[in-house]
Amino acid sequence: MTLVDRPLIQYAIDEARAAGIEEFIFVTSRGKSALEDYFDHSPELAQTLRKKGKTELLETLKSTNMDSGAIAYIRQHQAKGLGHAVWCARRLLSDEPFAVILPDDIIRGETPCLKEMIEAHRETGGSIVAAMEVPPEKTSSYGVLDIQEDMGHVVSVKGLVEKPDASVAPSNLAVIGRYVLSPDVMKNLGKTSTGVGGEIQLTDAIAHEIDEGRPVYGYRFRGTRFDCGSKIGFLMATVAVALERDDLSGEFTEFLEGLMQMSLDLPRVKAS
Repeated sequence: MTLVDRPLIQYAIDEARAAGIEEFIFVTSRGKSALEDYFDHSPELAQTLRKKGKTELLETLKSTNMDSGAIAYIRQHQAKGLGHAVWCARRLLSDEPFAVILPDDIIRGETPCLKEMIEAHRETGGSIVAAMEVPPEKTSSYGVLDIQEDMGHVVSVKGLVEKPDASVAPSNLAVIGRYVLSPDVMKNLGKTSTGVGGEIQLTDAIAHEIDEGRPVYGYRFRGTRFDCGSKIGFLMATVAVALERDDLSGEFTEFLEGLMQMSLDLPRVKAS
């Protein structure tokens, strides 16, 4: 899926690079070979752009290139949930903390979300998940934190509940698609049985860290999150990202203002 003029996965890679990450593992599935081609080098295209003097496009192309050995692809042959997808990468990870990014979640802010989280992790250790307040009626769509101590941007966590009904949710602080995890979480995934929806839930493996006495934190990131897995979220992200762009914002703002004025001018017809 392309957001303005780049695929969602490129935004995820850019955020990870800005956080200092240099090695990447993509967990993919059948029919995703285009993903591998996207990040490969294309000497013929680069040469053509260079000859035509299209330096801006050439720089864009360079941003998609990955060094040999910096990127690996793992197939998840069965859709058994996020926890299972992460577990598929176990043999490629050493015994050190690792980050997880869900590319459908686009987060726009002055400082990249993952960079903020890694800086916080240097202070806290343990595992840390990105979190945001959601309306109570939306808790059934998220993993939700049971807060032990609220320290502002960072909260210590005493439990995680996957997709609770609003009537039993321990808070409205929901986990979204950024994680910095202890290597013990990967070990937990190997022992985790299926949970909500018959899937292996990443939140269950993180909750096991708490059961074992290891620290887990939530991080209230600065910025705005867009769920590009939903139609409305994708539309909102498109508008927000376009308005950030110096080459698009002026004309696009005029278009939106005109569109809003047209909407206000239209006669209102009451349904009978």
